[in-house]
Amino acid sequence: MNSIKPLLGIGISVGVLAGVWTWTSVELALVTWVAFVAWACFFAAGGGTTGLAKGLAANLAGIFWGWAISQGLEGLSNSTVALAVMVTVAGFVLCVQAALPVLSFIPGGFAGTAVFFGTGFDLAGVLVAVVAGALLGIVSERLGAALQSAIDGPTHTASTPDATPAT
Repeated sequence: MNSIKPLLGIGISVGVLAGVWTWTSVELALVTWVAFVAWACFFAAGGGTTGLAKGLAANLAGIFWGWAISQGLEGLSNSTVALAVMVTVAGFVLCVQAALPVLSFIPGGFAGTAVFFGTGFDLAGVLVAVVAGALLGIVSERLGAALQSAIDGPTHTASTPDATPAT
């Protein structure tokens, strides 16, 4: 049980928020699964404000490149060769854009492109879900830390004698 205890706060937080997101997204006809991808990118990018910035920026860049490919296909009659060339270029760009620190989480860029393609090019739906997932990441992390503090209870420190000599 000792190996599980440090994970209880985040586990409870993520579990509850995942259920709330699923119910809310289904009721509002949002793209449920995409938020889970962005949420995972938040943690994979390191969590905290850095993970939020890097995960979300990379996801959004990936969505942009996926959108650019979809626009290019419209003018080229959905050519398989054109698609392959555009995906090749986008794959290259998703890697080299990592020279910018905020876009340095390369998997997030690929995830953004993939979720855009996976929704059948639903730009608005993907954007809403990716932002929601990133925000769920930071909220779940902070709520998880607060819950973990409550689970762990107060920390006990050994009292040290006063260094000032008695007179």
